Amino acid sequence: MGIYKIVTSLFVALKLKFMAITILRFLNIILAALLAGTSFGIWIGFNPANFSPSTYVEQQQNTVTMLNSLMIFLVVIATIVTMASAFLQRKDKKVFISLLIAAVFFIACIFISRFGNKPIQDNMMTWNFESLPADWTVLRDKWWDFHIMRTITELIALAIITWVSIKKGNLTTSGYFNVTSANTGKWSEGNFP
Repeated sequence: MGIYKIVTSLFVALKLKFMAITILRFLNIILAALLAGTSFGIWIGFNPANFSPSTYVEQQQNTVTMLNSLMIFLVVIATIVTMASAFLQRKDKKVFISLLIAAVFFIACIFISRFGNKPIQDNMMTWNFESLPADWTVLRDKWWDFHIMRTITELIALAIITWVSIKKGNLTTSGYFNVTSANTGKWSEGNFP
């Protein structure tokens, strides 16, 4: 009876870890997709070169006001979830390293936003379309370049996270449920957490 309890406890622990990994993978894809999708939508739909000065100032100030906190929240949570997912899947080195690389892309997005976009946004929030600074188009174009850079980093992170999550062999194993033979169903050595 003692061995049965030990084996059952190990199986329950493995099953809980598998469920946690599955939930983290799902959350990771959703968060990364929301983040990258929002940025991609801005990239495709709001090219500032097509706006008049008054439209641009109004649109930019509204976008910053409405999305700034949400985007910060999404990128921070996506980074944390990606790192947690990497940690839980650390036995599979390819998955672990891939997810850490995706987290680095999210961190790059944070730095691009903080040191590229934010200083320009802070300046833009003081603009009045009736009296724009002389170099407003230079600042607009710099902000846009930074936005494209961060969108690309988010899309790369999303692609890595999605690839790791759906890659054949990663869907059910995660390095924990490796079976030596489909016929015997025996656990392979060293796969217990």
